[in-house]
Amino acid sequence: MALSSDEIIKREIIDSVGAVVGSYQARVFQEGSNDDQKLFSEGGLTFSHGKQDYGSCDCAYISIDADGNEIPVMAIEGTDCLSRGSSGNAQYQRFHHALGAVLNGVIGIYYLREGNHKVQPDLYGMAYNISKKFGTPYLIVQDLAVIKTILELHLTNKAKLDEYINKYQTNCYQIYLQKFNKTYSGDWNKFADKRSTILFPDHLVKYSARNIRNFTEGSQRAGHIAVGEMFLTKYSFPDKKFLYLWPRMSKAEIEYLDKNKSSDKEWSLLRNEPNVEIKSIDDLNGLPKHLKDAFNSIKMDPLKGDALAVWSDATEQLHQLIKSGKVIVV
Repeated sequence: MALSSDEIIKREIIDSVGAVVGSYQARVFQEGSNDDQKLFSEGGLTFSHGKQDYGSCDCAYISIDADGNEIPVMAIEGTDCLSRGSSGNAQYQRFHHALGAVLNGVIGIYYLREGNHKVQPDLYGMAYNISKKFGTPYLIVQDLAVIKTILELHLTNKAKLDEYINKYQTNCYQIYLQKFNKTYSGDWNKFADKRSTILFPDHLVKYSARNIRNFTEGSQRAGHIAVGEMFLTKYSFPDKKFLYLWPRMSKAEIEYLDKNKSSDKEWSLLRNEPNVEIKSIDDLNGLPKHLKDAFNSIKMDPLKGDALAVWSDATEQLHQLIKSGKVIVV
């Protein structure tokens, strides 16, 4: 039987980095175990911040103090998505798993095993911005030797550790900047316009095609996409308030999901992430009737064919109306 992606990642970490690195020990669970879903403080691999649980990690390296307490030093979330057809959005969907550790002052690693596709440069920018904002390193890694080096320096030489991490992150950030400058000519407004985003001095609006079916039908995994999209946008602009606009949904539908999906991991992250607010079509002041009718006419439809044409035309108009201030997201 073929190994799952998670099991491949876990075995590679232990084989390449080690079950023990100096005095640090790896906490990792075999395939089939649900112990990783427990909070780290309860023996698991999930980190919580602000009463919000983030996704479980694949492995953590821990130190044990004189009283026998287990202290997390590094948390690693890994994926084999680059070998499994994931050239785009799927790369963002597990980004937040190690973010929970970073928010608790623990070094976070998102390990993307090398495959047929390349790492999206945006990931380097997101991780860099998070590291600077919270003062704890978050690194995008493809070489497990980087992880081992960080652990060894963490044990032996703090000054060299900081130098190593700073150099590594600077090099990664340059990859992000090269892509940004090439694709958007170094212009944040061009970046925003191509990503369904409108920038204002203290906030931004990003619109998306989410509808209620995405969160209520088991065949759809758009909750994962919405979470990845949220973190991508938030940590591209970490100091702006983020209004996440879903014009195919109503306020009543948002309230329905609040009531019936409160225990859903993705919905909880979307609703509880600081400085992020989900907005519906009912939160648009000044929206022309023809645009409201257009969004409502395709609110349950898959976006293809005629429905996609309606969506594209309506959002193009909406983008300009929000940007000019004729429609306001409240």
